[in-house]
Amino acid sequence: MAQYRSALPQLEGELFLTDGGIETTLVFHEGIALPDFAAFVLLNYPDGQEALRRYYRAYCAIASHYGTGLILESPTWRANPDWASHLGFTPQGLAEANRQAIGLLQALRTDVESGRTPVVISGCIGPRGDGYIADEAMDEFQAQQYHAEQIEVFAQSAADMLSALTMNYVEEALGIVLAARDVHMPVAISFTVETDGRLPTGQSLKDAIEQVDHATAAYPAYYMINCAHPEHFEDALVPGSRWVQRIRGLRANASRKSHAELNEATALDSGDPEELGAQYARLRQRLPHINVMGGCCGTDHRHVEQIAKACKPLFRAAL
Repeated sequence: MAQYRSALPQLEGELFLTDGGIETTLVFHEGIALPDFAAFVLLNYPDGQEALRRYYRAYCAIASHYGTGLILESPTWRANPDWASHLGFTPQGLAEANRQAIGLLQALRTDVESGRTPVVISGCIGPRGDGYIADEAMDEFQAQQYHAEQIEVFAQSAADMLSALTMNYVEEALGIVLAARDVHMPVAISFTVETDGRLPTGQSLKDAIEQVDHATAAYPAYYMINCAHPEHFEDALVPGSRWVQRIRGLRANASRKSHAELNEATALDSGDPEELGAQYARLRQRLPHINVMGGCCGTDHRHVEQIAKACKPLFRAAL
């Protein structure tokens, strides 16, 4: 059963790590083929399940070493009806995959959790369409209906919360929040931005966050930014702004490339892990409310370890 659903420990302000770019790690470092970039298909095979465990254990070890909290994000970014149907999953098979994903993380939590390392299980929700392009746009009520099945499966599992990653237009994010509220699940909304710091639709991050908060009475537990390099958004984050205070998490790319460039790339751009860690530390010094830290495309355990190394001293005494 869920352990932290009624009181997410990361809201207390201590450092919580997440993982890096699961799909890019599995494809480029592990040599595993992921059709449609869908990591959840690995749950169908014992070898695939072991690859996922191996991936998550690297982050468990980092959190244990540095005495930080950890958010285990399920490998279900593509586990929604359109992508699953394209991959040959029935609705029943898709629901079972989402349940299996949470079960796998539940077993890992049992192995690693301690007083110094609380482990939160998050059900990951991805966009209906492409992660980089605001295609197949829905209004908020269509998005609510579309994502409700996956959210209901997570609500009936041991997931403590939901994380909607790579949201590239506000109506889909809003629909997810409405569906999460229907089943009383905490939810974090993570927007992606282009090199100009704006959503792919051209909307500012400020307006997107304020629109979701206004329509839902500020239901999201917090907001995040993912799948963009820190230099793409740091200038937009003005310390002290009310909407900026709602951003608690960062899952940045190490690459400075635009989404269009990343889409066309045939080789992985992993950037510089140490540089990324230093950039997170500078952001933390400017914005001390940010305490959920991980990576996105091109990042792996090396980047998250450097983030932990650079940022842990900026927090008060270990848990």
